[in-house]
Amino acid sequence: MKKQLYIYVGLIILFVAYNFYKPIKDDRLDAVINILFASVLFLYIAYIAYLVLRNMGKKGK
Repeated sequence: MKKQLYIYVGLIILFVAYNFYKPIKDDRLDAVINILFASVLFLYIAYIAYLVLRNMGKKGK
């Protein structure tokens, strides 16, 4: 489980760093990249929640 949390923290650091430096000047492309990045973050947190629930179910048996 620690590996998934380290990956998630890394993704958050990349997201914050990207938004801090803003290497892309086109606003529309920047918005698309931000939306895709946020979607990946939410998808990954859902995956971590799935793993936690699956592990809880196995321990309950």
